[in-house]
Parts: sequence; structure tokens; C-alpha cells
Amino acid sequence: MTDLRPLNDRIAVAPQIDPADIAAIKAAGYVAIVNNRPDDEDAGQPSGADIRAAAEAAGLRYTAIPVTHAGFGHAQIDAMVAAITAADGPVLAYCRSGTRSCNLWALAAAKAGRDPTLIAAQAANAGYDVSGLRAMLDTLAAR
Repeated sequence: MTDLRPLNDRIAVAPQIDPADIAAIKAAGYVAIVNNRPDDEDAGQPSGADIRAAAEAAGLRYTAIPVTHAGFGHAQIDAMVAAITAADGPVLAYCRSGTRSCNLWALAAAKAGRDPTLIAAQAANAGYDVSGLRAMLDTLAAR
């Protein structure tokens, strides 16, 4: 199975997953999957439709919130807040390396009112650096 990196008790991020990983993801206690990777980013990557089919067949909620090289927008941040909130348990978000998923979670957490210092610490504990987002995290958290 892929490298799951918990950010807190509600969410973990991971690099690209495969439909064959879904059973282990479910066994690890995750109830929802968020796909932050657009289809056809790399040749040979599993399609979102294939991951959705495997996730839903296993009884997991699936949400696609693709993040391209263009970056993040409020619609994606709001969709991430909604996906995490709607899940009745831990969520696994993935992209190519886990970085976009971590960054989108950080922005969503700040927009939901979480402390940017705690967000940065949780990201760092999972191996991600969100310092480049700090000004945006502060702005979102202050709303």
C-alpha cells in the first residue's frame, strides 16, 4: 500500500493510490477518499473513475477535487472543507506526492478556523512544509 501520512485524527494524505490499495485503506479505518489529482497528469496513473469505482464498491465515500498547476481557488478550498465535514470518520486525500493534498487541507483547515501554527506543525510532522502558504493561512483563519 502507498505511504499514508496522518495530519491529525481526521485526515491523512498520500501519494498516488491504486484501486488495489482501497481494501487496505478501508482496513486502516478511512471512510472517505479525496482525489486531488487531475486525470492524465502522468502516463499510466490510475484514473479517478477507477479509484472512485473501487472506493464506492468498498463502501467508501469518494470526492474529486483536482488541483492543477494553476493552484488553489476558494471553490477547491470550500469543497475540501465540505468533503472532510461530510465524512463520518477519517479521510484520506491523495495526489501525485501528497503535497497538493496537504496544502489544500491546510487552506481548508485555516478557512474552517483552525490555528495556522497548529496546521503548520501537523503538516511538518507528516513531512510537509506549508510555510509558503503561511500568509494565506493567516488570512483565511482571520475571516
